[in-house]
Amino acid sequence: MTTATRPLTIALVAGEASGDQLGGKLISALRQRYPHARFCGVGGDHMRAAGFESWWDRKELSVMGLVEVLRHLPRLLRLRRALFKRLLDERPDLLIGIDAPDFNLGLERRARNAGITTVHYVSPTVWAWRQGRAAKIGRSADLVLCLFPFEPDFYADQGVRAEYTGHPMADVIDADPPADHARQALALNPQQRTVALLPGSRQGEVSRLAEPLIAAALQLQKTHPDLQFVAALADTQTGDLLRQALAAAPALKCTVVTGRALEVMAASDLCLVASGTATLECLLVNRPMVVVYRLAESTHWLASRLQLVKSPFIALPNILAGESLAPELIQDQANGPEIAAAAAKLLDDPQGRAYIQQRFAALHQSLRCDAAAQAAAAIGRLLAERGRDR
Repeated sequence: MTTATRPLTIALVAGEASGDQLGGKLISALRQRYPHARFCGVGGDHMRAAGFESWWDRKELSVMGLVEVLRHLPRLLRLRRALFKRLLDERPDLLIGIDAPDFNLGLERRARNAGITTVHYVSPTVWAWRQGRAAKIGRSADLVLCLFPFEPDFYADQGVRAEYTGHPMADVIDADPPADHARQALALNPQQRTVALLPGSRQGEVSRLAEPLIAAALQLQKTHPDLQFVAALADTQTGDLLRQALAAAPALKCTVVTGRALEVMAASDLCLVASGTATLECLLVNRPMVVVYRLAESTHWLASRLQLVKSPFIALPNILAGESLAPELIQDQANGPEIAAAAAKLLDDPQGRAYIQQRFAALHQSLRCDAAAQAAAAIGRLLAERGRDR
């Protein structure tokens, strides 16, 4: 318990770069409410810059991919046991798990059972697939902080306390930046209509989507010769994969850019984009899009067979809007001719694009809430209820 000699103590656990950024902003917002509080746990540079006491660096938890997770599983389990023991020794007034549900939810559940108040920041996509996970989250967290406005109602139906904070990306991404400025920055023709290719951030995604996106671009180049093309890749490895695919299609003139996805989106009139976080970024930048995705065949078969996906849409803009604003071409539909046809329909329909951009602008405003301040306020209410806000 907080006493005159012991400050309010809040433990946070962030295992990913995005979680570290969220944690840094959250600590700064909480410190405005609790200037003498102590913040400690697992985090990275952003959290340390906000005055965080790091017991372990967040990179200790940053493992992606099934094979990598299995290889590091014994170490991760040892770390979680050591972290739980440290939490029992320190008895913080609150534990906040930031995203990383595979690691954090189990830790939160054990901490909650031991009498520590727990918060999970960033809801997993339980509303889209594997909805039974909501009950598990409810057993782990006293409060779930949600980035999307429809999520608290879903949790309420499951008997789980949840509050909407807004999305931190909406706070920092400028809506509808000038396309000609972005084109100049990327050494593109500032006056030429532009189509962006965004095949994903993972090598598996790029290897599956590069060929159909290039085929679609080749077709569009023939039917719409006024277009220029630019591709955004996350890193050197994914960039090399796309360049190899482009080498097999020398007729396509396409600029390849690494690490500047938001600029590429801003430069475009239309984005051909892999389903995922990039679709939300396109919405926030206010650019129409065609959403494509291909899973590994075994994964797609299993998801279909078990009916794991519950949402009528897969793309976040469509889920948020409750209507089809971005065409979705999944699995076998994600082929060159169908992608090109969907793209051409949008390029040739200025009224349709204007409606989409109007809806995207409204959605951006609904997500721009000063997420860190809203999260801090929700946490403050929980602490006050527990008599631990001083």
